[in-house]
Amino acid sequence: MSSYEIGRRRLLQGFGLTAAASTAAIAAADPVLGATLAYDEKAGVSPATYQAPTGLARDGDAKSTALAWIGSHADEITGLGDRIWQYAELSLREWQSSLAVASLLTKYGFTVQWGAGGFPAAFVATYGSGGPVIGFNAEYDALPGLSQKSGVSSHDPLVYNYDAYGPTYGAGHGDAHNTLGAGGTAAAIAVSQAIRAQGLQATVKVFGTTGEEQLVGKPYMVKAGVYDGLDAFMDWHPFGATLAFWNTTSALTSATFTFLGAAGHGATPLGNRSGLDGALLMATMSEYLREKNVAPSGRFHYAVINGGGAPNVTPDMASIWFFVREGSPARLKVLYDKIVACAQAAAQASQTKLIHKFHSATWNSLGNKFGAELMNDNMTRIGPPVFTAADNALAKAIQHSLGKPEIGMPTTIVPLNPPPPAFGGGISTDTADVSWHVPTASALVATFPPGTPNHNWGVTATAASNIGHQGLLSAARYLAATAVDLITQPDLLAQFKQEFQARTAGVQWQSLIPDGQQPPLYEPPADFLAKTGQHWPPAGVTWPVPEVVSLEQLGSVGPDLPPVT
Repeated sequence: MSSYEIGRRRLLQGFGLTAAASTAAIAAADPVLGATLAYDEKAGVSPATYQAPTGLARDGDAKSTALAWIGSHADEITGLGDRIWQYAELSLREWQSSLAVASLLTKYGFTVQWGAGGFPAAFVATYGSGGPVIGFNAEYDALPGLSQKSGVSSHDPLVYNYDAYGPTYGAGHGDAHNTLGAGGTAAAIAVSQAIRAQGLQATVKVFGTTGEEQLVGKPYMVKAGVYDGLDAFMDWHPFGATLAFWNTTSALTSATFTFLGAAGHGATPLGNRSGLDGALLMATMSEYLREKNVAPSGRFHYAVINGGGAPNVTPDMASIWFFVREGSPARLKVLYDKIVACAQAAAQASQTKLIHKFHSATWNSLGNKFGAELMNDNMTRIGPPVFTAADNALAKAIQHSLGKPEIGMPTTIVPLNPPPPAFGGGISTDTADVSWHVPTASALVATFPPGTPNHNWGVTATAASNIGHQGLLSAARYLAATAVDLITQPDLLAQFKQEFQARTAGVQWQSLIPDGQQPPLYEPPADFLAKTGQHWPPAGVTWPVPEVVSLEQLGSVGPDLPPVT
């Protein structure tokens, strides 16, 4: 039996299906899995025999114009990425970063509409008219606690917040979204230059999106119809290697569980009701799910947001934030319901009041084989990012600091391969909801050393260095070249769309966000609203958000007894 078949059997067993299940059985049991995991097998794609096609990409004046613009404006492009890196703004608060991206797009003739999907820091920028409509993704949010000095190979936060009892680090681009935003923006501008120079009939749209690290922006924007009308969507993400792919990802739900009690002195705790007890009990209960209630594709992880300020005050409020992931929306609901049950039991056990607040949710992503093949052909023709000796020295030093093999930066493009036979769970992306609405082509491009995990200070260290610069410039070239092919070769776009239609046949996409749900929002600074021509709050938003205040009474410890004399 081949390793592929063994992997497939284990996968099916992990999903609760028999090892002999057919692709039809998978599709019947879970149509979303059928569109992702089972589709390629049904089409006869096997990792053992697959060979990526060549000859799809075609050189021409339009593509040369686009690539030449990227080459001649490299400093301007990388300068945008470096500015976003310096801002290091957290999700849903990317005020300066979004302005920087939109400013560059406006300079090159794009019209910008702010407030996409009700998010102040989100926008849609448009160039051209008629023809195929090609979308590009731009994200620019940083992560908490991942501040790091650029080009420094040992952990050395750029922003260190002193506190005598609990110091913290500042935010940083530990997922290199500064390069993602700059690369996608540059690709769109390059294509717009080709449209103008060659007189092409086509429209380019850049979707500046907020809150990707919290999986918030795009699910709400998709539900609001922001991505309607696209013919194709171009996306990429920073990584430790360079490759095209059509793998799926995990569906995800994000929610917080707040436990309300009654405060008191830590030294006389009888009768106090601790919100922290509720949060910790929930965490402990959920851990017992892992052995028998979580499939190999399932994940959940959490952070205690407000666990109390001092040990001698029993906290009357504590919140625990959960991300729950699974291989499809249907499977996600099953696991999420179990997590909610843990929260309810924890509240009962701790005698606290539970406030359950849903934030966001997204589907698993839908790959497109043909889109990946076209992207791969362009990547192969253009070549991998080229790194210097100094880049490799920095990469090896970071790898040494992290205890990883000191191999430096990759020098090749990873050959295109079908998705692995066993989806064991993993990352999520809010681009997933977009991929169920429009054919999406994706690439991963080396912007940090192999062996460095995403969401690590090592990523921040290279995201504004020459390593990050070369990665984002290569990504811009790959996306622009692929988009030009779709514009200038209508038969390629038709194949791209045909596969999308075949994969989604029989699947009815439905947003995982409840109707009327208000997204998590922050009020923008007044100068940001003035510069973008927006008003606060957006239509349909309740502001200020109702306060969460504990009104719980102290607990009883039994009847009062006379003092012991």
